Amino acid sequence: MKRILVTGGAGFIGSHLCDKLVSQGHDVICLDNYFTGSKLNISHLMDNHYFELVRHDVTHPYFAEVDEIYNLACPASPIHYQYNPIKTIKTSVMGAINMLGLAKRIKAKILQASTSEVYGDPLEHPQTESYWGNVNPIGIRSCYDEGKRCAESLFMNYYRQNDVRIKIVRIFNTYGPRMNQDDGRVVSNFIVQALKNEPITIFGDGNQTRSFQYIDDLIEGMLRMMDSRDDFYGPVNIGNPHEFSMLYLANEIIDLTGSRSKIIYKPLPEDDPTQRQPDITLAKRELNNWEPKIELREGLKKTIEYFDNLLTT
Repeated sequence: MKRILVTGGAGFIGSHLCDKLVSQGHDVICLDNYFTGSKLNISHLMDNHYFELVRHDVTHPYFAEVDEIYNLACPASPIHYQYNPIKTIKTSVMGAINMLGLAKRIKAKILQASTSEVYGDPLEHPQTESYWGNVNPIGIRSCYDEGKRCAESLFMNYYRQNDVRIKIVRIFNTYGPRMNQDDGRVVSNFIVQALKNEPITIFGDGNQTRSFQYIDDLIEGMLRMMDSRDDFYGPVNIGNPHEFSMLYLANEIIDLTGSRSKIIYKPLPEDDPTQRQPDITLAKRELNNWEPKIELREGLKKTIEYFDNLLTT
């Protein structure tokens, strides 16, 4: 048994990670301030003696004796991280400083949940971990993009200067149950609109692409990264190497829901990337042949079922 701290543990990704860690018999502390997370996501764990929920904002120091830290705390959808951009930057940067400081003091291993957004609107395709990115440092998305890039820098410098055992994963588009229905992400947007038979909104011409991975595949990749050898710290891409256009995704969701929704088009938001696809060669080599296993239609069916239940209760 390990004692494990998960910041942002009541969020979409964090709650699934807590589920998995508790099921493996670990003692889990879940930290969340509920800005985007929800107690509903982890309510089923509340009676488990190996699970502890703490309301806390990672911009303030936190102290606990743990073996491992997963630093997931940060709003991750444009609607939420642009709502309070200064708070977003503080969460990424000060949260990283506080968690790295804790890891240094107690000699814990710490994993940073970074993002494919560090690549910006990429000029390299697909994106390898050695690519430095094409990010607008003063754009409306920069509070998230640059916050995460700074967090990566902090992790690397705590490793170089203080020998903190670090792990960095760059997470590409992920979907599944417990996504927030109003977070503005394309999968949740399309599913909710389709279930309500409302027009499905595509920004741009619909030919821009994303690489969608189901939540279970991401969690498996994160766990393998945490358990990888100490001299491999990343960053490593965790995502689906297969691209799907927005138009293809919309039509798949219409088909799976039997919706009467029509597709409408609106202007593309500022700095919205036209392509995003991970090269996962490094993940395959270092993480015991990790790669996504769940096909898009299978994952969409599970996610649609979740939202259908959510909207009818």
